[in-house]
Amino acid sequence: MNAANQPEIKHLQLVENLDLTAAVPLHKSLVSMQGCDMVIDASAVERIGGQCVQLLLSARQSWAEEGMSFQIENASQGFLAALALLGVERGDLHVEEIQQ
Repeated sequence: MNAANQPEIKHLQLVENLDLTAAVPLHKSLVSMQGCDMVIDASAVERIGGQCVQLLLSARQSWAEEGMSFQIENASQGFLAALALLGVERGDLHVEEIQQ
């Protein structure tokens, strides 16, 4: 926490292709940011696989259990389409769509 006793906010930019090969790097990034409020930018995502969606859902739950903020901003249409295909509601991940 900083001097004002406010939790630090971490930012993570998701890559364009969140396939199986991106799952381990995504997991490492999320683990390294535990204990801080999280803002994830999903504007570059064109494809996301089930494994990475599961990681984000798990992280969202972990952050909630720790009382920390977890939000996904600027969700691309590809990101939103993948969530819908997998039956994941935007609210499950606190997703905000890109403002156009």
